[in-house]
Amino acid sequence: MRTMLVIFALLATGTAAVAGSAAPVSYDYPWCVYGGELGPSGDCSYETREQCLASASGRSNVICSENRRLLFRQQSVQQPQAPRSR
Repeated sequence: MRTMLVIFALLATGTAAVAGSAAPVSYDYPWCVYGGELGPSGDCSYETREQCLASASGRSNVICSENRRLLFRQQSVQQPQAPRSR
């Protein structure tokens, strides 16, 4: 019984260590590859258009485009809010 508890504790510790080591994505890069098997969010891990185009080269049914999330954020920041009338 004691051996089982030790094994369980080791497994739990190992699982927590692996789960805690994954760094969350904290930055959206300006260029993304969209389409194919990448899904609607695409692969937005490119700092330059050239990096994006190189990654998209030779892959079928993908495009390289500006990051939609960044464009949306920039658009929402730039638009002044209209005053509300009562």
